[in-house]
Amino acid sequence: MTPAKPRTILVTSALPYANGPLHLGHMVEYIQTDTWVRFQRLRGHDCVYVCASDAHGTPIMLKARQEGVTPEALIARMGADQRRDFADFEVAFDNFHTTHSEENREVTEAIYQRLAAAGHIRRETIRQAYDEQAKMFLPDRYVRGTCPRCGATDQYGDSCEVCGATYTPAELKDAVSVVSGTPPVLRDSEHLFFRLGDFEAMLREWTGGGRLQPAVTAKLGEWFSAGLRDWDISRDEPYFGFGIPGEPGKYFYVWLDAPIGYLGSLLNLCRRTGRSFERYWSPDSDAEVYHFIGKDIVYFHTLFWPAVLQGAGYRAPTAVFVHGFLTVNGQKMSKSRGTFITARTWLDHLPAEYLRYFFASRLGCGVDDLDLNLDEFATKINSDLVGKLVNIASRCAGFIARGSQGQLAESLPDPALYTEFVEAGERIAAAYEARDLAGAVREVMQLTDRANLYIDQQKPWLMAKDPARAGAVQGVCTQGLNLFRVLALYLKPIVPRLAAGAEQFLRLPDQGWDAAREPLLGTTIGTYEPLATRVDPAAVKSMLAAAAENLKPTGAPQPASPAAPPTPAATLAAPLAKEERPANVSIEEFAKVDLRVARIVAASLVEGADKLLRLTVDLGTEQRNVFAGIRSAYDPEKLVGRLTVVVANLEPRKMRFGVSEGMVLAAGPGGREIFLLAPDEGAAPGMKVK
Repeated sequence: MTPAKPRTILVTSALPYANGPLHLGHMVEYIQTDTWVRFQRLRGHDCVYVCASDAHGTPIMLKARQEGVTPEALIARMGADQRRDFADFEVAFDNFHTTHSEENREVTEAIYQRLAAAGHIRRETIRQAYDEQAKMFLPDRYVRGTCPRCGATDQYGDSCEVCGATYTPAELKDAVSVVSGTPPVLRDSEHLFFRLGDFEAMLREWTGGGRLQPAVTAKLGEWFSAGLRDWDISRDEPYFGFGIPGEPGKYFYVWLDAPIGYLGSLLNLCRRTGRSFERYWSPDSDAEVYHFIGKDIVYFHTLFWPAVLQGAGYRAPTAVFVHGFLTVNGQKMSKSRGTFITARTWLDHLPAEYLRYFFASRLGCGVDDLDLNLDEFATKINSDLVGKLVNIASRCAGFIARGSQGQLAESLPDPALYTEFVEAGERIAAAYEARDLAGAVREVMQLTDRANLYIDQQKPWLMAKDPARAGAVQGVCTQGLNLFRVLALYLKPIVPRLAAGAEQFLRLPDQGWDAAREPLLGTTIGTYEPLATRVDPAAVKSMLAAAAENLKPTGAPQPASPAAPPTPAATLAAPLAKEERPANVSIEEFAKVDLRVARIVAASLVEGADKLLRLTVDLGTEQRNVFAGIRSAYDPEKLVGRLTVVVANLEPRKMRFGVSEGMVLAAGPGGREIFLLAPDEGAAPGMKVK
């Protein structure tokens, strides 16, 4: 049941940097966050979602100089582009602001003054990387070299992407300025430091309180063991950002005012709407505050940020949720290396909701990376959204329109099945709450298979041939459309536009999570219009061709890497290439075949096919749709519940009747003498067969 007391929740995503366009790697986080926020709102909670452009730092200054515009003009243009891309991806912020705002300046200066007054700021003269040719001190990320901890090459001057270590540019080996390509020299400069060690006891308690994923907690344990280091929060001019009060020529480091941007964006929203800022950030607040971030900025958000908040008299976040990177054919997306597809390029060629659904189907609650394989993407959309979900509505709507003048029946022929779908809502809600979006999608797709099986078993297309059974046809299709209504509602956080289309088709108002507890009966529905269409391979190819123009490295020049990654065009095109397979298979090749025990949970005839049965098989961790040419030997109803063996690592095959996601093993001369391979007694779904 929905909690009796609505929760007050503040949610943020990491701030996108304002010196370049959004790409699909960014969209993993915003889609994950937006989906979770939409779910909370559907449950009736007061959930506010804020974000902002991260608009300060030397990269902004240099890019503006390169383009011949002011930094303010650059960030205004990039902020407008980001807002447009987010809106077209259905990312529904309550407020998307900028860190270059008076609210953010106000909060940043107040936090600094509180930290200084409490003795948490100290001064130290440091030796800093200086580019003599460019006549400027270099920000950490404009120095690259070899990691002093693990020896990885071509790493940034502040942290290593390989081992996660943090350090100063002075510690980097073989350092090179990426502004001029020359080795930097070291110059003395007095800087301001935040005493992170003052908060070690508080941080150990906070990070050990179940607020972080186990993998993140384990990583923090390594950092605690290495010792907490004070944090340099100042930068020298020239710099684009907020000047530090009372410190001529010094500016706040962008990583200080960037997370404060969460507070600045909320303050802007509160002043415009009358909300209470203190309701969320006062030390005794019972509101929930959650940050969604990538695993590359864990150190800043789980050590520096809660310590800064504590030292300035604010509450710490309730939890920080960390996700992995987006990879393309196994390679991490990187703007500096050019391996990215921009959000706008995707939107120009493919529906945003299709990417939302694909990402959700792959996103669990851990920090694992997510791989974008465009073949798998097309197969997933064509199978799940088109072949299964909207297929229910399209199959039933025509019968209601033609035989019942668009009016639903007054009762359901199988109310128990409808109740089963409604009761599944709490399991699906639990998966959403835990950020296990992939688990929620699996649950919904299992129900979708059940709905399609019901329609296959009832065969309204045969009933409709007998005018005397018009009432039965109306009842079956009313049942099907009610099941579709529930399924569309359960996927509403992921595919809000599709769900809105379903509501319009069924002539329903905006639906909350519990809206489908009672079936929709006796009402007149609208004319069905396709809610999803198959992914066109030509659109994918066109998108890749357009992306190729964006796959050239941008920004400041990068030092050459001894081990260059594959070229971006090859990286992105690889998932679409088909492998040439030899005529003869060696024993080594055969050993790669993944044979697994599966339970048949649904079986039905395939309309228009003489030999095929449609099987839904449970592999223990997921369910798949498989077409098997065993119709002459088996009654579909007698297959349900039976164990068999499935080849689990075949590429999905597109067929006229849908997509087959595996192969069941059978033998025999044909006809009625076809025998499914049965595993030994005691086998369980998912078990490997050797």
